[in-house]
Amino acid sequence: MDVEAIVELMRRELPGLDVLEHEGNRFFYYRPLAGEPDHRLPFATIVTGDDPHEGGVARLDRPGVFRFNVAAGREEYERRFGPLPAPRPDWGVLDTGHDHAALDTLMPHPVYAPMGWVCVLNPGEGTWREVWPLVVAAFETARRQREARDGRAARP
Repeated sequence: MDVEAIVELMRRELPGLDVLEHEGNRFFYYRPLAGEPDHRLPFATIVTGDDPHEGGVARLDRPGVFRFNVAAGREEYERRFGPLPAPRPDWGVLDTGHDHAALDTLMPHPVYAPMGWVCVLNPGEGTWREVWPLVVAAFETARRQREARDGRAARP
């Protein structure tokens, strides 16, 4: 799947999806129909270029390569990969035992794994079928959190 196909699918299947695009990257949030944007923390992202603090481990400088990231959460992360790793003090790249440049492979995020984030570079159809339930669950978590925040904000 390519970036536009993923964005189109998410827009079609996730009512209330709010997509922020910046320099070719996409940041996905939940936004209620009449609600204001809240871009504090996305539930998923697509990045198309290497972040300097990652040292190019994903090699996103390769033509057409992008990384899809999703907040899978602690339970799902641990079910797939074992205990959450501790973050590095500098929030640098973690040694999770995975090749962060491997295509079409679900793996821990190279930096945000301690927060339960997972990622895949250029997911194929089979891998996307594995990732999609994680996306739906992350979206539902973002929706519940937003609705709880909005409910607290509406109280006198």
